[in-house]
Amino acid sequence: VQLVESGGGLVQPGGSLRLSCAASGFRFSTYAMSWYRQAPGKEREWVTTISSTSGHINYADSVKGRFTISRDNAKNTVYLQMNNLKPEDTAVYLCHASNLGAGTNYWGQGTQVTVSS
Repeated sequence: VQLVESGGGLVQPGGSLRLSCAASGFRFSTYAMSWYRQAPGKEREWVTTISSTSGHINYADSVKGRFTISRDNAKNTVYLQMNNLKPEDTAVYLCHASNLGAGTNYWGQGTQVTVSS
């Protein structure tokens, strides 16, 4: 099982980034996918979740209206489009897969996002 995040980097405030998470080794289309983030010295924070069929999407209040999650089940990939980035969005962003029925979940290693002028 692998979840490999990419797309992080350094961006100025107000800028945009698109993160990707490529999954392998499990039935991606049956898993809800989420993004979390963890800033230095802070607890891991849930950002957003998309259901297996994209029918249900939820966002943390801190990113609502700025971030958009999507998935392509044919490519086993989930995306996070981040617009109007703020310095407080600086964190390692981690991809998470969960299947409550199967009782399994997986984490990626994360990708660093730094928002700074």
